[in-house]
Amino acid sequence: MNEAEIVLRLLCYNVHRLSDDIRAVAQVIRGMAPDVVFVQEVRRFRWRYRCADLARRCGLLVASGGGTALGNLLLVSYRVAVHEAWAMRYPLTPGRHMRGVAFARCSVGSSRFLIAGSHLSTDPAERPGQAALLRAALGAADEPVLLGVDVNDVPSGLAWRTLADGRLDAAGMTGTPTFSVPYPRRRIDAIFVDPRCRVARYEVVDSPEVRRASDHFPVLAEVVLPSLT
Repeated sequence: MNEAEIVLRLLCYNVHRLSDDIRAVAQVIRGMAPDVVFVQEVRRFRWRYRCADLARRCGLLVASGGGTALGNLLLVSYRVAVHEAWAMRYPLTPGRHMRGVAFARCSVGSSRFLIAGSHLSTDPAERPGQAALLRAALGAADEPVLLGVDVNDVPSGLAWRTLADGRLDAAGMTGTPTFSVPYPRRRIDAIFVDPRCRVARYEVVDSPEVRRASDHFPVLAEVVLPSLT
């Protein structure tokens, strides 16, 4: 990497409603020193307090999401400027959980990018439609898109393939499971990046704190943003 390149550390993390060990969650996130965290499953009750408290514990700022995005939260470091934030909700299927997406337009220096985080349905009939709606919502973006998702699907599944089409799967050929922590068998958590970016590092993080914090392993990627021309 040369000095002119801007590298972002991205972390995608389902925190299991912060119901296990919130101190361990904060230790894990702080230890990774991320620029962007795509958080899934922040509890919706008193969500403003919960989001602010998690950001404070992690030494980060709330960029977007929380209750407006149905438990999806975007946190950023102090080097990231947030220019616009919004949320989208998927259509509600009777008898299922309502789910959504958090978005934020951001920059580091003169490099702009769009971040989005979501958590798709566990229902295989509902999930592909949500993936299609998310893909469409990102389709009009001019800036590079960085997407962190608990897909609730494996790479061979339709929802995963819908989101991965035209993007880089930060894991590359790595097939390390991300769920569950007690019985790791499936890779269902992903970071997808714009093909104009370069993935410099990918890791499924494991540590004693990770084992206490959630039922998902966090996923870390270092991404080099495209140079300005």
